Amino acid sequence: VIGVVIGKTDVRSFPDRKNIGSERYTFNFTIRDSPTYFINVNPWGREEYIRSLSESFRVGDCVTIENPLIQSKEAEREEKFNPVTPSCYKLLLSENHSVVKTSSCYETDTKLLSLLHLPVKDPQDYYSLGDIIANGQSLDGRILNVLAAVMSVS
Repeated sequence: VIGVVIGKTDVRSFPDRKNIGSERYTFNFTIRDSPTYFINVNPWGREEYIRSLSESFRVGDCVTIENPLIQSKEAEREEKFNPVTPSCYKLLLSENHSVVKTSSCYETDTKLLSLLHLPVKDPQDYYSLGDIIANGQSLDGRILNVLAAVMSVS
């Protein structure tokens, strides 16, 4: 699978259920290879492997993923913590079987670069800030999608 990284989380650890007293590490990232399709990727493994992999690329880089495990996602649980994707699958990466190679999008395919700027939600499924201000009371308690741009950071 070749795609551009459109989102990425920090590395985190969990107690290893199989080896009591040790930890397993993970992070998540989302790759996109077309305007319509993108998928979440979950690498798991030892701390050294996961930290090294996480530091090897950033949002906007192109990656080639070899030999991932394809797994059905549990929509209820997974979409609380990861971007909602159009696929009913996710990719799992393991230290022993999977390979992630990074390259410049210019080297791989300049079309992938344009995918960075496309929203991942249906354009009809957003509220503007003006709508939220005007209808704030009736929207109370609802989960909303907001499309906004950062004008400045200081």
